[in-house]
Amino acid sequence: MADLLVVSFPTEAQAEEVRTRLFAMQKEYLIELGDAVVAVKRPDGSVKLNQVFSPTAVGAASGAMWGTLIGMLFLAPLVGTAIGAASGALSGKLTDVGINDAFMKDVAKALDAGHAALFLLIRKVTADKVLEEFRGIGATVMRSSFDETKEAALREALAAAQDAAKTP
Repeated sequence: MADLLVVSFPTEAQAEEVRTRLFAMQKEYLIELGDAVVAVKRPDGSVKLNQVFSPTAVGAASGAMWGTLIGMLFLAPLVGTAIGAASGALSGKLTDVGINDAFMKDVAKALDAGHAALFLLIRKVTADKVLEEFRGIGATVMRSSFDETKEAALREALAAAQDAAKTP
């Protein structure tokens, strides 16, 4: 079972930096992410989602390839490519992989304008090493499906970082 973690940051750049660091940790097999999305609340109140995986683009590419192959059978590869790309993009647009987009936008509405939230769907984690990576970041846990001990340890690490930043 995967765990959901939503952490808020004062800036989009900080959220993107943490996501990049987590991807590096994933290559070291310290964490396995199902999804990692940065949501940013714009000054007008709308929410922008920065997703790594775009099902629309993948669907369009896959549909174009299959459309070309089928189009070659009927001696119309360009028509097949266009139809395949359009149908693949449509099916990709209708497919929601990972964390639900509507849920992310709803949670991100609670952010202040210009702030960002990092949504993580965590399949596996080496908690002590990943927690050490979060220490000193200056973020706030918004939502979590962790058990109480893991969430308390995460909040404590983040609080320690915020206390250190306040000390002159």
